[in-house]
Amino acid sequence: MNSSTHSERPVESESSDSKSNRDTVHERQKGRGSRWTDYIPLLVIVAAALAAAAAKEIAYGTWHWMEWMQDFMGFFLVIFSLFKFFDMEGFADGFQMYDLLAKRLRFYAHVYPFIECGLGLGYLARWHLEAIYAITVVVMIFGALGVCNALRKGLDLECACMGNVLKVPLSTVALVEDLGMAAMAAAMWWIGRP
Repeated sequence: MNSSTHSERPVESESSDSKSNRDTVHERQKGRGSRWTDYIPLLVIVAAALAAAAAKEIAYGTWHWMEWMQDFMGFFLVIFSLFKFFDMEGFADGFQMYDLLAKRLRFYAHVYPFIECGLGLGYLARWHLEAIYAITVVVMIFGALGVCNALRKGLDLECACMGNVLKVPLSTVALVEDLGMAAMAAAMWWIGRP
C-alpha cells in the first residue's frame, strides 16, 4: 500500500512541473516576433550574404549592381538551403504548417531545399539566368502566399526558412523576405532583357 502511495506522489509532482513548464513556455512566446532581437539570426545571415557579395565586387575591381544582386541572391539562397539540409524532416514538418503546396505534397517540402540551393548556385554560376529569375519569382511569390495565409489566420509558428537549427518566428519579416527576393529576381529579369 505504501509503495502505491509513494509511486503516486512523483506523478503529481511531474504533473505540476509540466504545467509550470507549459506556463513558462507560453510566457516566453508572448510577444514573440515583436522584438528585433527575435530576428538576430536572420539579420546575421543577410549581413553575411551582403558582405560576401560586396567582397566579390571588390575582387572584380569594379562595381556592377546587377552582378552584386546576383551574388547576393546566390549567397543568400545557398546559406538558407544549408540550414534546411541539417534536419530535412524537421524542416519538412515546419514547412508543411504554412506552405500551401507542402501542406498537400510533403514531397515538395523535401525537394524545396534542393530548389533553393540550385537557384543559389545558378545565380553564382550565372547559369541560364532568365530561367533562374523566373523560377525564383514563382517560388518566392508562392511561398509568400503561404506565409500571408498563416499570418492572416494568426498562427503562431516558427519560420522554416532556417530549418530547425535557428528559431525565428513566422511574421511579416518572412513575408518581406519572400517578396523582396521575388522583387529582386523580377528586377534583374527586367533589366537583363535583351
